[in-house]
Amino acid sequence: MKKSVAILGTRGYPSYYGGFETLVRQLAPYLAEHGWSVTVYGREDSTRTDDPLADPRIDTVVTRGMDSKSLSTLSYGLTSAAHASRRRPDVALIMNVANGYWLPLLKARGIPTLINVDGIEWERAKWGGLAKSVFKGGAHLTARLGDRLVYDSKELERRWSDEFRRDGLFIPYGGTVPPQLDPVEGFDTRSYALMVARFVPENTVGEFFSAAQDLSDEWDVVIVGSSGYGGEFDARAAELAAGNERIHWLGHVSDDDKLFALWQHAGAYFHGHSVGGTNPALVQAMACGAPTVARDTVFNREVLGTAARFVEPDSDAIAHGMAEVLSDHELQNTLSTRTLARQATDYTWEGVCAAYHEALLDLAR
Repeated sequence: MKKSVAILGTRGYPSYYGGFETLVRQLAPYLAEHGWSVTVYGREDSTRTDDPLADPRIDTVVTRGMDSKSLSTLSYGLTSAAHASRRRPDVALIMNVANGYWLPLLKARGIPTLINVDGIEWERAKWGGLAKSVFKGGAHLTARLGDRLVYDSKELERRWSDEFRRDGLFIPYGGTVPPQLDPVEGFDTRSYALMVARFVPENTVGEFFSAAQDLSDEWDVVIVGSSGYGGEFDARAAELAAGNERIHWLGHVSDDDKLFALWQHAGAYFHGHSVGGTNPALVQAMACGAPTVARDTVFNREVLGTAARFVEPDSDAIAHGMAEVLSDHELQNTLSTRTLARQATDYTWEGVCAAYHEALLDLAR
């Protein structure tokens, strides 16, 4: 008899929004292939229903919620948890500690839970005091009520062990190694600086924007991303692109081939994420062989090892580090080779999906 799993806390399947969604696009078909009945909960207008790559074996359920920056995760988490509790799957895979508030609904129905805790949400600069308290409260409930926890980095596991006295499983993210792609039109190979990030302060977006103005004296600068809700950073990116023909803001890019090609042919890729664990975009950039300049954090050093240049989070340091890589083709090739090798060894989707499969199977038993 098939085991059933419900996946909660993402925007749905197939969605191209962020890290959780990338994981689900890989994991859901893997589980279906290994005999699971898979249901993915999501949000209206957040998935590509006409996606030719979508696996027809995946059952998708859209619930209601409030589409706002501060309430979307909580509201959709509540409605999806309520729906799943009625269906009673053999196990639930839950993304994000904010959904810790709804664990009692699942627990009351005897549904075991595997929870990916994500990053340290209560330290993200994009959240105000109330939101940070909500996430911290959700983390405490997750630590107390979750059956098994998943940490996507070893440093994240250490933080949870110290703060919440909970151990768990280390399962990072994987990367998809693309074939050799043609450069995106208008951007020659190894000739441009690239940033790919959601527009939030902890991703060092403002500092990179300032560095971009200096870098554009000699190189093209390509910016991929948005806030998802409009705001100061989106306005500033638009202003930079409108006022400087060498700065190009592409917004959110959901076409994988285009995004992979941008990473594959970049002269230097800046990764400024600071408070997450293993960042999915970084792992994918590594799988594309992007020569990387990263903000110096314990998380980024864990993932990249010696495969990057590390810089402090100020515009001068970012501009200097990016310029160093952009102007040295031998260094570009060295960093590219190292990122490819490190991803192939430690961050593959096959290994990630197999680890989730075993953890879910163990709980479902």
